[in-house]
Amino acid sequence: MIVLSVESSCDETSVSIIKDGTNVLSNVVLSQIDIHKAFGGVVPEIASREHIKGITYVFEEALMKANINKHDIDLVAVTKGPGLIGSLLVGINGAKAFALSNNIPIIGVHHIAGHIYANAIKETFKFPLVCLVVSGGHTELILMKEHFSFEKLGETLDDAVGEAYDKVARTVGLGYPGGPLVDNLAQQGTPTYDMPDISLGDTYDFSFSGIKSHIINTVHNLAQRKEKLNVENLCASFQKTVTDVLLQKSLKAIEEYDAKMFLVAGGVAANKDLRRKITEQIKQVEVIIPDFSYCTDNAAMIGVAGYYQYQKYTLDESMGLSGKSRVELK
Repeated sequence: MIVLSVESSCDETSVSIIKDGTNVLSNVVLSQIDIHKAFGGVVPEIASREHIKGITYVFEEALMKANINKHDIDLVAVTKGPGLIGSLLVGINGAKAFALSNNIPIIGVHHIAGHIYANAIKETFKFPLVCLVVSGGHTELILMKEHFSFEKLGETLDDAVGEAYDKVARTVGLGYPGGPLVDNLAQQGTPTYDMPDISLGDTYDFSFSGIKSHIINTVHNLAQRKEKLNVENLCASFQKTVTDVLLQKSLKAIEEYDAKMFLVAGGVAANKDLRRKITEQIKQVEVIIPDFSYCTDNAAMIGVAGYYQYQKYTLDESMGLSGKSRVELK
């Protein structure tokens, strides 16, 4: 089975061709990072316009790189949300036009399901499994007992971890995107600054607004006292606190639910310190972390998720492009 997939939920325009579920024949990603750097973050209106400019190109490039004729495509899968509404509409309308003009069935895929199934490119899932979702908009612990069965164990009560990284980067004068910049500086520093307890006790929920405010106040107070800020040490202190709580809650979930596998999903899965801690400290189950190219938004993950979704549900049940479907991640 050959799936053409489309992802345009934020600032990457991407089309991929997937064969037999996990064989990536092509994965074209047109990034807008350089455009949005000047604004310190993604500007939705600009993102939508850039998607319109690039959508035809990525379709053509993906087909060419895969050496696949459009008539060989069996299924079209497209990100239906969550994401920036204008950006999503460009991808959805492009996917619909391609599917309708070539008489190919089309399904809508939840963006976070895509991030989770990026791990299936690397390894076959073993159930039950626990997945830590960490991105700019999401921080969740998910239990899966079978394909496309998602039980949310806990989630952030306020900010996502990726958003906290970006805010810290902006506070200390770094650029955008902030996550990789904070991560790199943290590798050079020592965690010497006091940080608040963000564990929320014996729960699977997360909270990052407090530590974000603490960083802002720390920088402000140092400036008021005309004391020097050690940016590397502050980044190291922030990162240690955040990655420790992510790891601790993940270990708790693995043990409580007798998981056979642990997955990490989302853009923050590219964080070097988090990857290191997880691989060093989680030994009791098989650990899968996507390759760096599949951590950030891309269409390959949507194609893999779409394949498994299509196997489990009828076309009507998995469509989900207008209204709710049975495969939502609430």
